[in-house]
Amino acid sequence: MDATDLDGRFRSYRRCITPYLVSRLLELGYAEEVALQAGRGEWFCAQELARRLAGRERWAEAWEMLAPYVATGWWTAVEAAAGLLEAWGKPDEAIALARPHAEGGDRLARAAFARLLARNGRAGEAYELLLPHVEDDFLATALVDVAGPAGRDEDLAALLEARIAAGHRREDPACRWTAPSPAVAVSLLATVRERQGRVDDAVALLRPHPTDSPVHGHQQLADLLARHDRMEELRTYAAELAQPAERLAELLEERGDVEGAIAVYRLPEGSPDIRRDRALRLAELLERHGRGEEAIAVVRPLADVPPGPEDWLVRRLCSLYADHGRPAAGLDFLDTLNPRDSDEAWAFFEARLPLLAACGRSEEAIELVRTHPEGDTWYAASALARLLAGAGRLEEAVVVLGAHVSGNSADLAEHLITLGRVEEALTVLQQH
Repeated sequence: MDATDLDGRFRSYRRCITPYLVSRLLELGYAEEVALQAGRGEWFCAQELARRLAGRERWAEAWEMLAPYVATGWWTAVEAAAGLLEAWGKPDEAIALARPHAEGGDRLARAAFARLLARNGRAGEAYELLLPHVEDDFLATALVDVAGPAGRDEDLAALLEARIAAGHRREDPACRWTAPSPAVAVSLLATVRERQGRVDDAVALLRPHPTDSPVHGHQQLADLLARHDRMEELRTYAAELAQPAERLAELLEERGDVEGAIAVYRLPEGSPDIRRDRALRLAELLERHGRGEEAIAVVRPLADVPPGPEDWLVRRLCSLYADHGRPAAGLDFLDTLNPRDSDEAWAFFEARLPLLAACGRSEEAIELVRTHPEGDTWYAASALARLLAGAGRLEEAVVVLGAHVSGNSADLAEHLITLGRVEEALTVLQQH
């Protein structure tokens, strides 16, 4: 195994067995195959098996599963193994395993290592490790996490205040920043002040800051007000902006006040984007509480806003119609639309297919895809395979996807696994 290759497959999900398909294999009883593939460099197989073994406190076996990956020096495997050792009650070994990576300059490793130290009674060491990097936004976030248990909150607050006061500095006409944005320092200082019990100071910090974007801190401030039950301030804030409105609605819903949450999303709004965002969130809320008809009534008017509905909105509305027993109404809605370009035309056409199937017209939908001008494309094959699979014709779906395997490898592999053709499925995944 090679660390670079492992990392590439981990990040891209290409030429590997994905986490979903690992779970699917295990669900269908192919644990031996998953273990075999774990030994052949399939990280997601090894990771899931190690997780399950650790859950049964079979620590040594879990470690053996990860050890070959750790040996490559790949940080993702080292981090997972360090977490395993920590859970096993071996924090010193976890620290020893992760330290070379943190000291080697890897920012991800340094932040994770510092948190590992802090969790195991060595917060002072973690603070000193990260202190030279207070102007690195990513590492400064980890520094805030370890400062509390290290008893260094006030020292760190002074450093963050200095960063905020410095603001933006420019080193040349190209406007390259020599210091990080003060917005992150504001956010981090607010976290420190809240932890110190200085909630009013944290709130004052998170009001829109003059040195940065006017949206700075909105979500964090909304969460802060919610945590401290400052409902009136949160209501006032929610009347102005989308993020606080969402947080207020979530809080009310958690407390059982569904009508109050609905009322929040019906507040007067400003821009069309805010109106649309609130309408969609209101529809999700209504759906969660079994009020599908009301959700449709909320979303349907959005399709009439000039210059017309985007494809994602059409799919969302058609999904609502299908999920709430009104596929025929969804088809009627699609008949009112005039696609503006070819990409949109396909999206609107594809949205029609599950509605036809829900109306008992699967054969008609299948024929429409087969005869469509774009019927020989990979994305049409994907749509056709879904219809065939939904009709119980899985073998035919496999044939269709096999003709366009490069664009549909994950779906093809899943169908092959369901059919018990595991070796073929793995070949598809590892070659495409």
